[in-house]
Amino acid sequence: MNSRSFRDRNARAALFDGIEEGGIRASSSYSSHEIDEQENERAIDGLQDRVNLLKRLSGDIHGEVESHNHMLDGMGNDMDASRGVLSGTMDKFKMVFETKSSRRMFTLVASFVVIFLLVYYLTR
Repeated sequence: MNSRSFRDRNARAALFDGIEEGGIRASSSYSSHEIDEQENERAIDGLQDRVNLLKRLSGDIHGEVESHNHMLDGMGNDMDASRGVLSGTMDKFKMVFETKSSRRMFTLVASFVVIFLLVYYLTR
């Protein structure tokens, strides 16, 4: 927990470096009610730069999230389509196994596939 607060302080210091609380620094030659306008303008410019940086960064994050969401939606649709194809294939296998003659035909085809794969890997 201590390292987290240290990191938070470092991040805050990096974002607002050179700016004291309230966004202004009182100069020693001025009274406590007068503001050094030049330092205040520099502080405002620094804050504007940081705000613009954060705005661009959040826009980039938004674009990245949108592209990932689009990609995940596409993957979900592809998974649904493949699930449909596999369920259709399983239904066809069930029909093949329901009859005895089809079972013999399947055994014959499966044995040819196994023999073909065996010969293929042995000659490779």
